[in-house]
Parts: sequence; C-alpha cells; structure tokens
Amino acid sequence: MNRVAVFLLAAAVAAGAYGCRKKDPEQPAVATPSITLNHDRAPLGSPLDITYKWTVANDAKFDEDYRVMVHVMDTDGEMIWNDDHNPEVPTRQWKPGQTYQYSRTIFVPIYPYVGEATIEVGLYSVASQKRLTLNGETTGQRAYKVGRLQLQPQTENLPSVFKEGWHPAEVAENNQTVQWQWTKKDATFTFKNPKKDVTFFFDVDNPGSVLKEPQDVQMTVNGRPLTDFTLEPGKRELKRIPIKADQLGSSEMVELQIGVDKSYVPALTPGANSKDPRELGVRVFHAFVDPR
Repeated sequence: MNRVAVFLLAAAVAAGAYGCRKKDPEQPAVATPSITLNHDRAPLGSPLDITYKWTVANDAKFDEDYRVMVHVMDTDGEMIWNDDHNPEVPTRQWKPGQTYQYSRTIFVPIYPYVGEATIEVGLYSVASQKRLTLNGETTGQRAYKVGRLQLQPQTENLPSVFKEGWHPAEVAENNQTVQWQWTKKDATFTFKNPKKDVTFFFDVDNPGSVLKEPQDVQMTVNGRPLTDFTLEPGKRELKRIPIKADQLGSSEMVELQIGVDKSYVPALTPGANSKDPRELGVRVFHAFVDPR
C-alpha cells in the first residue's frame, strides 16, 4: 500500500473516531428563570430579598426533584457566595406551561470584594450533579445569568454595636460564612439614629439541644415596649420588625433591649452533657437595622 493510501485510510479512521466522540445534542430547555431584587445596591452584611420566577416549558417533564443553583460571581468570574436551595414547589410537581414564584431573604456575606456582581442560576440533580438546560444567557456548564448587583462597602450600613449582654461571636465548623452570637438573659443592641422609619431584622433561634421549652422574647426601644414573640425550640426565625421614627427618639444613638423569660446554663442543666458555663438566652445570626 502506497503512502497516499495509508494517509487516506488513517484520515478516514480518525474521522470515524471523531464522529463517535461528538457531544450529545443539547436537550430542550425545561424552564425560563428570572429574578427580581428589592435592592440593586447592597452593602456587605445587609439583607437582600430575591424573588425567583420559573416559567416551565410546555413540553417539560421532571423525573426527580431538582435543586436550584445560585452563584454570585465577581467580575473575574470567581464565586463570591452561593445560595443553593430547594424551590418551594418541588420540580416533580411543576406542570408544563405554569409559572412558579417565591422569595428568599439572604444576608450579603462580609467578603473582601465590592463592585459589580453577577447572579447565575441553574437546576441540578442532587444525585448525579447533572444540570438541566434552561432558556437564557448561559455562561457555560448550564449556568444562566439572571441579574446584576452592586456590592457596596460595609461602612454604608448604619453603625451598630452589640453593647451589653452578648457572648463573643462563634463560627460554624463546616461553614465559615455562618456566624452567631448568644445573648444572655438580657442584651442591648445600639445603633446610630437615622431619624426615619427603619426595619429591624432579627435572625434568631434556640437550637433546642438543651433547652427544650419555648421562650418568650421581649424587645424594647429606649425603654419602651416594641414587640414580643414566642421562639419555639429548634426553629430558626427571621423577624422583620418595623420601628417608626418617633420611637427612635431624638438621641444620636438608639438602644434596643432584648430579653428572654428563660435562660439556661448548659453545664448546670441535667442531661445536657455539657461543660459550657455560660448563661445563654437566644442564638442570634443577624441583628440588622435597615433604613432603606
């Protein structure tokens, strides 16, 4: 066999191998995602409401409950944080042609980055990690751009201080972005008076591992009653508490007092199997005053 024949044979074999390796055709899009932000500018540490909207394709079918991927990316394409979650209505219950919408509140992590960020979403299988095809502008690997956000310095927030009755901050072992501070039976939180109506975000729980009874939580502003609620053991709650400008008074700083009817010392609690000598009230993940 001459050299030309050998060359043509090799080329044919290579072409056949390439044909066997070519990618499977892209699957039809199962839904069109979109989001709405309550603020397009958000200082680090501040709360942000994100409303997710999924319009299901007319021929879509879901063989399992897929999870929503949410990645917030910087201008270099590096992920700042994620908010992966399960949609309120599981995807196996999504019906063709229908629209599903829900909102989530997140607190912007305190991360060493300010500037423009891009929000990307996707749908993926927890079992296989396979992502589904969606309608929208893709960034590759079936991630889709749905919004932009301007991240601002933490100094844009109202100055606040965990003044009295607080234990030092703690960090979750498996997630450095999850932090909290325990109160004692009574605690004081102070903040600069913006002289206008605000919303106090109070993200709190009682893990229920030691104290297995409900707690009554009372709040006052400058010594005057603000609100109270019952905190069930093992249940985390995010309270949005409106405070009127006249409740804040005229002083430069405002004092918000937090008290619980039941506190406990783990080391002194029968059956707790703990050496923790602290007096504990409630566990606070976020205490934030928003004047926006």
